[in-house]
Parts: sequence; structure tokens; C-alpha cells
Amino acid sequence: MDKKSLDNYIKSPSPIKKELKILFSHKKALVIFDIGSCEGEDSIRYSGLFPNSKIYSFEALPKNQKLLKENFKKCSINNATLFPIALSDKKGISDFYVSYGQPQHDASNPHWDYGNKSSSLLEPDETYKKHEWLKFGTSIKVETDTLKNICESTNIKEIDFIHMDVQGAELKVLIGAEEIINNIKAIWLEVENVSLYKNQPLKNDVEEFFFKNNFIKIKDTVNNISGDQLYINTKYFDGYKIILIKLLHLAQKQIKTIQKVLSALKRLLTKIKKTIIR
Repeated sequence: MDKKSLDNYIKSPSPIKKELKILFSHKKALVIFDIGSCEGEDSIRYSGLFPNSKIYSFEALPKNQKLLKENFKKCSINNATLFPIALSDKKGISDFYVSYGQPQHDASNPHWDYGNKSSSLLEPDETYKKHEWLKFGTSIKVETDTLKNICESTNIKEIDFIHMDVQGAELKVLIGAEEIINNIKAIWLEVENVSLYKNQPLKNDVEEFFFKNNFIKIKDTVNNISGDQLYINTKYFDGYKIILIKLLHLAQKQIKTIQKVLSALKRLLTKIKKTIIR
């Protein structure tokens, strides 16, 4: 990824920026885990949003690790640390299925690598064959560890926020937290409604896990295929902040409705103007 593409991504609005600003103080020294960091784009985003935070970036693919280090250097990031492993439900060595490819509609943009963002601990399912541009040609061996082990080895008692994009292995990571799950305040993760990887948990499985562990869902962008969900731990957040976030979402819906009405009025006025001219 070149500097311009990286800058454009970082400057684009995070889908949960407003929610995070309600939940956490901008000046607080947060502990943030970016799990499935890819090229470090989101770690860099969170570094800007919470400059006093300590960010732990986990990425298993060697090619992406190199790009991540380069991007951290380009952006002068000094509060993020790369862990060149995959988080999972156990410590050891696992197969890691490597993706590659570039969609035809954006084949002219070599600076944004779409293909390196679907690699997973899970083997791809038949569904991915519908994406003709996306390929899984090889698998490699990668080191795995658990959230619990990482927290114990780094003396982390609480995690303020987790951003997780691990392509179907979400529950593996969460199960590997064991009792540490109770000390995680908020989690934003990718969730699927259809199986993209073999034996992957789907939306209902993820929601059941969080319900059993006293988290509540405060944002859901999952469509009939996939999307993201934001969960918060009821142990850490009172009703006031939850109400603020609900009011935020209500206001956003109202704004969208007003925008649709204004757009419809604009089209109507254009038709009327054309009719008068005739």
C-alpha cells in the first residue's frame, strides 16, 4: 500500500468512531488489541483516535507483517507493537490458509491489496468460489497463542477495546481468552450469516457467546452475508452511555431519512422545472 492509499484509509471515518468517543476518553491510556491487523491500517487509525493508548497488533502472515512495519514507520507510529502470531484457542503451530487476488473492478489500483485480507486459520468454504478473483493457493504453518497467555505474559489485567478481523476464527480467539473475557470492555468484530470458511461460527453462535458472557450488542451492520458487530461488557458501562449511543443511532437514522426526503424533493423539483420549460 502506498502512502496516499494509506492516508486516504486512515482519514476516512471509522464506522464506530462516534461510539468509541462516547465509551472512552480521547486522552485515556487505553489498552487496544488489533487482532488480524493485516497491514496495520486500523492500528494506525486507533493510534490517532487515542494517542495515549498502547496498541497490540497481531498479524500471522509474514508478507503483511513486513507491510505493517513499513506503514508504522511511514506514519511515525510509536505506541503500537507487532505480535507476529495468530491468536486462537490454543498455543502451538497451525495451518494458515493464504489468500490472494485483485477484483476486476479495481485491477488498475495495485496499491490496495484486496487479496491479502481473507487469509485464515480456517479452510475456505465452497462459498468463496463465487468470488472468482479471490484465490487460496497455499497454506503455511504459523505460530498460535491465546489471549489469556498474551495477557499473562505482558501483565495486562484489562483490555479496553478489541478490533478483530480474523476471517471466521473469531470464536477461537474469544474462547482462548478464558476468564480474561470478563476483563474486556468492548469488542468490534466481523460476523458472518453464511459460512465462508469450513466449520466457522455464524452470527447466532457469536451472539450466543456474548450473551452468555454478559456483553450487550450496541451496533450491528451484518447483512444477509456478513458485517460487523460492536459489543460492550455490562460490567464496565452504565446505562447512561448506552442511552447516549442509542440516541446517536436514532439521530443517524433520522438524518438518513431527511436526506432521502431532500433527495426525493430535489428530483421532483427537477421534473417540475423541465415540465415548465417545455
